[in-house]
Amino acid sequence: MTLFRAFLLLCVVLAGLLLAIWRGWLDVPPRWNPWAVLDIRETPNLLTSFKLWRLQDDPALCQQALNTSSLRFTPQADSSPEVACPLNNTLRVHSSGVAFSSSFIASCPLAAAFALFEQHDLQPTAQSVFGQRVARVEHVGSFACRTIAGSQRRSQHASANALDIIGFRLADGRRISVLQDWPKEGKNAEFLRQVQQAACKRFNTTLGPEYNAAHRDHFHVDMGLWRMCR
Repeated sequence: MTLFRAFLLLCVVLAGLLLAIWRGWLDVPPRWNPWAVLDIRETPNLLTSFKLWRLQDDPALCQQALNTSSLRFTPQADSSPEVACPLNNTLRVHSSGVAFSSSFIASCPLAAAFALFEQHDLQPTAQSVFGQRVARVEHVGSFACRTIAGSQRRSQHASANALDIIGFRLADGRRISVLQDWPKEGKNAEFLRQVQQAACKRFNTTLGPEYNAAHRDHFHVDMGLWRMCR
């Protein structure tokens, strides 16, 4: 069998398998079913990115997914398409297992990705490094109707699909600052580096202080089309 025929056969088998799952002919656990609702509590796997992508245009599916998280949020009405930066399928995130420096507007995929990040990465990392949880996430906003600096392309912030995180506060009150602690050595810097690498697994784009001077004081995370970890 030639390599091309083997590849073609594999594609046919996979397509048949997906069709069988979709039509309900083959019963698989929800976490391995591409069309099952994303469960934030389940350990992320190869299907998580696809399930996050499905949330962007389906408010009902978004609500079901976020109901499996600890996020407290308020769905937002879609804005008029005539405004400069229209928003669709967004929500205002108020709090979670952590408090936020302020509430923020987020696209559904961004909110779900943050919930996954918090539960499966941020808190386990804090427990591993400090032996305690993160109590508060400090950020400088999500929605801003603007272009990417130095270009004419719309920023992911223009659709509330990005969040800029500047620091964290631990349960004992200790503050960890991206600006102040990233360049140093020690536990705070170790924590920030582990958090940044973990964010790369949950968000499509993660940009930190070493990306450029504009990001020296924060982690930019977004759910845009392109995957980047810098």
